[in-house]
Amino acid sequence: MNLKLITITLTAFLLCNCASKKIKDISYKSKTERTLNSNLNLNVFEPNRTKTDKNPVVIFVHGGYWTEGHKDIYGFLGRNFAKNDVVTVIPNYTLSPKGSYDTMAKDIVDAIQWTQTNIDQYKGDPEQIYLMGHSAGGHLIALVSTNPKYLNDKSLIKGVILNDAAGLDMKSYLEKNPPTTEYNYITTWTKDSKNWKDASPIYFLDEAAPPFLIYVGEKTYPSIITQNDAFIEELKEFQPSVEAIRLDKKHVPMMSHYFFPWVNRYDEILAFIKKTK
Repeated sequence: MNLKLITITLTAFLLCNCASKKIKDISYKSKTERTLNSNLNLNVFEPNRTKTDKNPVVIFVHGGYWTEGHKDIYGFLGRNFAKNDVVTVIPNYTLSPKGSYDTMAKDIVDAIQWTQTNIDQYKGDPEQIYLMGHSAGGHLIALVSTNPKYLNDKSLIKGVILNDAAGLDMKSYLEKNPPTTEYNYITTWTKDSKNWKDASPIYFLDEAAPPFLIYVGEKTYPSIITQNDAFIEELKEFQPSVEAIRLDKKHVPMMSHYFFPWVNRYDEILAFIKKTK
């Protein structure tokens, strides 16, 4: 990286950092649940310069094979969204082998409910909640937005932003590749094929599904490309205009390029929010 690019990057970082206030390690669980898992907390990035107390809210859920990852890695996303008058909530959630996909999904629902109840204290509008997730995080937000066992009222979610989402059809994947101890998949998905379908958002798409904005890397894992294509095909029955935005990137860069506040993704997401609010 040359000196000019370093200077530009540092300047952008400082400007975005000044644009936000970070409130960290807020618990979104009950006192009993906090005793069992003290890591179940979240960070909020509140815009400093906004002219309104009713800004749109993005809840971002990280990826990591359902076994790793941490909210504190993604502060750049909160800072960059704050620069655009968007409040960002970034939760931790139970990771395998401490919990299954169902445990994780229920954690995300609790984080959503905490946000709906409390986000007005951080200049956020509880009527404008959007979900965003990368990889395993994309799976979890797609699951809670479609499977009716998680959210009684899907209208709470104004839109869903999938960024190279994995696991959209775990049933088909695991029937061909039965779970093993690798990546704790036996714990995450169990050996019961009924759970594989229950964990697969593609089987729960209906007219109540929130609008989707979907990004897919052209150089990502083949299973992600295949499952996103199938998911979009099913979704078209209810959202005929939905199309993937395909980027010439591998899986990790699909997330890491959000570090830079000038990437087109922020403008695209802001346009999506404006269209669906």
